[in-house]
Amino acid sequence: MKPNYSLDDLRCFCSVARAGSFKGAAQSLGMPLSTLSRRIRQLETDLQLRLLNRDAHRVSLTSTGERYFQRSAMLFDELNDIDEDLHRDKYQPQGKIRISAPINAGSQFLRDIFYDFLLQYPDIQLDLSFSNSLIDIEAEGMDVVFRVGNPVVDNWIARPLKHIHFIVCSHFDYNISDITTPEKLCGHPTIICRPMIPWQLVHKESHATFDYHPQKGIRLEVDEILTLVHAIKAGLGIGYVPDYFALPMIAQSKIKHVLPDWRSQTRTLFMLYRDRDNLPMRVRLFIEFVIKHFER
Repeated sequence: MKPNYSLDDLRCFCSVARAGSFKGAAQSLGMPLSTLSRRIRQLETDLQLRLLNRDAHRVSLTSTGERYFQRSAMLFDELNDIDEDLHRDKYQPQGKIRISAPINAGSQFLRDIFYDFLLQYPDIQLDLSFSNSLIDIEAEGMDVVFRVGNPVVDNWIARPLKHIHFIVCSHFDYNISDITTPEKLCGHPTIICRPMIPWQLVHKESHATFDYHPQKGIRLEVDEILTLVHAIKAGLGIGYVPDYFALPMIAQSKIKHVLPDWRSQTRTLFMLYRDRDNLPMRVRLFIEFVIKHFER
């Protein structure tokens, strides 16, 4: 049932009951004494109950007023606590940030950014979820999401952070002399890392394209780059590896670059978040921290 009185008038009544006077309550509420007195009279009229006894020197609660005050005061105390919590969210660097990121990017170069952020802001906690699945970020209640490709989500900002290419790699001692074009990958033992299928290759000079769909000779299917690379180093087959991961190992002669004139189409790592103007301070600080890192 809809109340037939103003909740704001009820809040004024609670202020008078706490202060024990109209003058003190008017000062705490920042309103004229006459306005406060009129609003209390209106509340009593709406309720058809007498809540306060007034005399020349003081204000006291009637028995009915005492019952109303005891129950109403708890509600307004809770509302004040909620308001303070919201204020802290907006203006203080504390609380939890829920983050989703791909397994590979999260474990390789995002992880250290997360650690550095936590060291700088000791009152903020991160709840990290690493997955290659395209989760429902609204339903999961995420604050910030990292994605490689597929960045479009209604009402979310997608900020590009880093361009990534995948390259084809093999065991360092594996004979790749016959693999001169992508078509000749067929027949060689292969390791698949989901969801990177097919291998979308582009020639660096001619910009010719070729999509390789591994079908024969698949030795292993995984969904995580470290396992993929370990399998390549173990000699199980050829794999499709992100350049940020593969190039240092190629330079150290740990794995071999197959088809060095070919690489994947550009894939971009995006950071997704909502409108920065209405974000809690902790989330806004995190976004700025990540952006500054990639700008460097």
